[in-house]
Amino acid sequence: MARLILSLDGQVMAEYNMNKERYTVGRLPDNDIRIDNPAVSGHHSLVINILNDSFLEDLNSTNGTYVNGKLIKKHALQHGDVVTVGHHQLRFVDTQSLDSEQDEFEKTMIITPGSAVAAAAAKKASAIAPAPEAPAPKAAPASSSSSTAIRQAPTSATGEHPVALPKAKLQVLSGAFAGRELELNKALTTLGRPGVQVAAITRRADGFFIVHVDSGKPGDYPLVNGQGTGEQARKLKDNDVILLAGVKMGFFES
Repeated sequence: MARLILSLDGQVMAEYNMNKERYTVGRLPDNDIRIDNPAVSGHHSLVINILNDSFLEDLNSTNGTYVNGKLIKKHALQHGDVVTVGHHQLRFVDTQSLDSEQDEFEKTMIITPGSAVAAAAAKKASAIAPAPEAPAPKAAPASSSSSTAIRQAPTSATGEHPVALPKAKLQVLSGAFAGRELELNKALTTLGRPGVQVAAITRRADGFFIVHVDSGKPGDYPLVNGQGTGEQARKLKDNDVILLAGVKMGFFES
């Protein structure tokens, strides 16, 4: 099933499953996808779904409808297309295309566990601890072995009750795989292109952290919200934008 992801300035606002034949987009309340903004016409554009194909039509809007930066009157939507309506964007995601692209996406950006690069990522991620955000409350002394275990695989707390690990996902925002989502459900996810830029995202009890692993040139660190991560692990926050090996990805907590 296809869907449209509504966003403004990179912030995802809503998602719409394309399970009806017609969807109107506009400012008025009777639209299927309502965008309450003066730059959007009352009835701005229309999406028509016929079998496995989706077609976009501009409804003589004042400011026009754009697809991938080009003004259109009618357009056959393709996976990854970005529709601009006023100041808002609607990204078209075709789940059938996502499934067929999964293998290629994994070959391109996901480092296979067990490889030499993944092993280096695991070693670096376990060795580099993030800078503490605030002093932790004093507790009973823990053994060095238990603290090491928490750093490497925070699957439980040192107290009586297990820690519920956080949930999050990455969504590709640019390039051929735009719209592709990756659930961060592993203790360590290694991403990038060997020889270009590689980073690891670790899933810990206190959140998700990204750490630079390797790059083609010294000091070429991944960017989070436009700032280099450096050598220190950096904690990710909801709606952070990561730029890694030329691919822009959004980090979203569940």
